[in-house]
Amino acid sequence: MVRSMPSRGGRPQAPTAPTRRQLQNNSPAAGASVPPMESASDSTKTRDAALQRRRALTMAGKAAKLVQGSIGGGRVRTAVDQQRRTPKQQAVSQQPGWVRREKSQTTVVPFNLSRSSLPLTHRQHPLTDSAGNARLQAYELEVKGRFDRIVPLLKRVSALQHQHDFIEQAQRLTRTELGFDLPQHILERAWVRPLDMRALFAWCVFESHRLFSDRFFQDDPLDGASGSASSREFEQFLLDCGIHLLDVTPCADGRLAHTVAYALRIPFSAVRRRSHAGAMFDVENTVNRWVKTEHRRYREGMPNPASEPTRYLKVVTYHFSSLDPEHQGCAAHGSNDELAASAGYQRLLDFREAVENSFCCGASVDLLLIGLDTDTDAIRVHPPSRDSEMVLDQWLCARDLHAATASMSADQAMVQIAEAVESAAPGPMDPGMVTFLTRLIANNCSQIDYVQDLHGAPYPDAGHAERFIGVGIGFKEVHLRNLTYFAHLDTVEEGAPDLDVGVKIFRGLNVSRDLPIPVVIRFDYSGRVPGARQRAIADCTRVNQAIASRYSELVDQGLLHTCLTVRDRNQTAPAEVVGSTLAPPLQEAH
Repeated sequence: MVRSMPSRGGRPQAPTAPTRRQLQNNSPAAGASVPPMESASDSTKTRDAALQRRRALTMAGKAAKLVQGSIGGGRVRTAVDQQRRTPKQQAVSQQPGWVRREKSQTTVVPFNLSRSSLPLTHRQHPLTDSAGNARLQAYELEVKGRFDRIVPLLKRVSALQHQHDFIEQAQRLTRTELGFDLPQHILERAWVRPLDMRALFAWCVFESHRLFSDRFFQDDPLDGASGSASSREFEQFLLDCGIHLLDVTPCADGRLAHTVAYALRIPFSAVRRRSHAGAMFDVENTVNRWVKTEHRRYREGMPNPASEPTRYLKVVTYHFSSLDPEHQGCAAHGSNDELAASAGYQRLLDFREAVENSFCCGASVDLLLIGLDTDTDAIRVHPPSRDSEMVLDQWLCARDLHAATASMSADQAMVQIAEAVESAAPGPMDPGMVTFLTRLIANNCSQIDYVQDLHGAPYPDAGHAERFIGVGIGFKEVHLRNLTYFAHLDTVEEGAPDLDVGVKIFRGLNVSRDLPIPVVIRFDYSGRVPGARQRAIADCTRVNQAIASRYSELVDQGLLHTCLTVRDRNQTAPAEVVGSTLAPPLQEAH
């Protein structure tokens, strides 16, 4: 362990784990006791063995270019190699060497190393959690179905507006279809002016959000709330892997809103999630969250004492499209996969450098880069070496592994995935990281089958299809694909790039159809802090005014409506609505 130099007051600071660089260089700070590293010869032997198992799909990415030959079996084969092979031998040689072949096996999985474009199969993978898939599917269909019924319902309401009992019919119909009432003050104006369908649409979106938010916190339909069995199990799994906190930043794109609960199958309460456009998280804010985490470990021993050599793992999840890469990739990076990956990796390096420069004597973090195919939900991971080194054009594709291990038993598949993970890294990996990535890929096999079973093919909504924009800090209840576009911000000024991208998306989704952009503003607060709720409400009001000013043209035309909500993060209670542009006008007192 490494103990910090005494402060000016002479009091020793908290012990922390040595950095990866100290371990590799075998040059810890004074007084530190670090286990000896493996010898260079042992490391070379281990690496050579791993290279023999390397697959082409783990080491050849988009950026790989071939001068001659073809890809197969983990390396570039030239014409000389192929002269001595029969067609049957060539087919067998193209299968990864680490796959244990059965005698009767004669077919080969047609890998496409540049993208996850394998043909989808109808065979369920041995690692697929069928019960979990059924539960998640029921929840998704329930929530999205409520939003999808809004437009058909309003069309029927519009046709009734000249009936003598219009209000009664409209309320009864809406209550039956959606489970709530329409705003009375808007319906009552229908006899003197055309019914404000834009306002009714926004109201229905806000009320649908309120209902599914209430159920999320009250019933825990995803079985991932704090204290649940799945959450406790995963938190212990993280500690066993040497990770005391998992911090994930996906892109704000709504097609990644389900990254945690669906694509990676992680209990939502066991991970810290902050979404940003292009996954470009704020380094300073993330450093502050790291400080709070380490301070709690030192003061409270939560989730484990600071003396234990576990790490804070920061993950960036970028995204790409395997079916339409030039148009349906990340909008923040111009649908450029390489730029999205490299920008995310650079932001990770900046975060690590900021921590190491600001807090000496062992302060460090682990880094991980993951890509998500928004068409199939298959992930590709860039396995890091012990010092978090990753190679951008080298990755491990979960969909390829899904196909290659589909005929194995569950135990055999886990072994093969672990071997593929270890062989894909640019250097020796931590055993804990190998175990962690193996589980993520195994979990993703369930999601690959989930998409196939639900849609029979890749997602039908290849592009954006979000229902509303979420602005502010919070939205713990949103874990469904293409439901919400996130704009994580404290102020509109600093979060303008994220918010502008969201408004641009909804100009195409809603405004082009003469429908308004629904914006839910949320600020979570701690009920343990005096005055926190009032400050959260003030933050909602401030952001609401800034949005009205920035997008005044849309607001004036009734093409942008907002709903203000706050929530106590220390409670399981749902969010509380504290204001809306659709609230009835206040009557002046005389």
